[in-house]
Amino acid sequence: MNQSMTNPSCINTGDTTWVLVSSISVLSMMPALAFFEAGLLKITNTVSLVTQIIGGASILSVMWHLFGFTLVFGRTWAGVIGNFDYIFMLGVPYDDCAKQAPHIPAALYAFFQMMFASITPLLMTGAFVERLKFKAFIILIITWEILIYYPVAHWIWGDGWLKTIFEVQDFAGGLVVHTTSGVSAVVCAIVLGHRRNFDLYNGEFPPSNLPLAALGGALLWTAWFGFNGGSALTSGSLAVSTVVATQRAAVCSGIVWLTISWIRNKPSAIAVLNGVIAGLAGITPASGFIDPQYAALLGVILGVASYLSVILFKRILRIDDALDVSSVHGVTGIIGSIAIGFFGQKAFNKNGADGLFFGNNSARQLGVQILAVIITALWSALVTILLLNIIDRIVGLKVEPEEGLDFDEQEHGEKAYIWRHVSDADALTKDEIQAIIHGSIKDYIRSQEGLDSLNSSNDIPLLPRSYSTINEK
Repeated sequence: MNQSMTNPSCINTGDTTWVLVSSISVLSMMPALAFFEAGLLKITNTVSLVTQIIGGASILSVMWHLFGFTLVFGRTWAGVIGNFDYIFMLGVPYDDCAKQAPHIPAALYAFFQMMFASITPLLMTGAFVERLKFKAFIILIITWEILIYYPVAHWIWGDGWLKTIFEVQDFAGGLVVHTTSGVSAVVCAIVLGHRRNFDLYNGEFPPSNLPLAALGGALLWTAWFGFNGGSALTSGSLAVSTVVATQRAAVCSGIVWLTISWIRNKPSAIAVLNGVIAGLAGITPASGFIDPQYAALLGVILGVASYLSVILFKRILRIDDALDVSSVHGVTGIIGSIAIGFFGQKAFNKNGADGLFFGNNSARQLGVQILAVIITALWSALVTILLLNIIDRIVGLKVEPEEGLDFDEQEHGEKAYIWRHVSDADALTKDEIQAIIHGSIKDYIRSQEGLDSLNSSNDIPLLPRSYSTINEK
């Protein structure tokens, strides 16, 4: 990669293995995100979410290969955006290193960064669910990626002005990923307005499949170690401290959410899932710059702040951010980014800086982090508002409900759950009712046959009178 190259002997197989595994781990976050969101939302949104996230990830990955990587990591144009040196990934070698990652192949670094570029706009899907047209969604993520993600990533991770002039710190995406998507999410929620029955449930709709959400949350949690730990770009001590810090912040935040939900009502599974993810998102920017001991304290702060912000946004301001992306990702990303200015320690990362509590107790880094948060948040909000207004004029934003059709069927012509999709029993046809009945009978027979084999001496009827009667009819 021209001036960025070192030599083929730069490649360290241990570091390469770690980043390669981490890259694949981060890739799994995208289907995990689909599971998590689909399980927490209504059945009629399942197909929409899967299509948006998997389809979106495919489009964004192609964009990264074509021109995204070069716009972020190409030679800078006035500190604003990269040039076209590496368009179509030309000149990005597999057998040499880059200055951003001096011990792994340059192509692997590009592959790893592609995962961040792909998942960031998709985090917003949880905010505008059941309202945004799929056509509008496609236009939004493409333009959002070009106008928000690529410039901000260049400013902070490339050779952009925030990095070269101010030396802003963002280890794995608190600013680039979570602040941008979180701020844009709340803007989308405000512009698109409330879902149907928002007031009936106070914005907290019951989940359709909590085990599916838990599975998605667990996969996100596991993959996050690749997200943060892989950003060390080495398999050494920095990666170890990063994953430890990540875990401590996640569990402490999860405990906070669980405790508050218990105090307010009952211990909630949804609360602890969101709490863990809030901790993961918040520690992301600071995970490679702070002592893991302080990550526990930061996790508590993140848990309290994100929980209270949900109450502020949804209950007080009545903003229908369906899955609280603005709180779980945006607020936490901002707090974690600013926390570097307090807890950052050069002892944990030679490329980092000492925060207010360490070194010479300088407030400079704190000021830099606050400045970066303000700039990133304002840019994300303003560009998102502009994009939504333009898209609304071109294709329209909101889906107008058609009588007799649910969101998935109207937008995609598919249903995730054939029978559970229909909430009104009167809407079922006779054939559908018979299929359900026969399926239930077969399940009952299997269960009774199992009992009969265990208790052969007992006279247990295979079918009760009600089942027999229905079957005969």
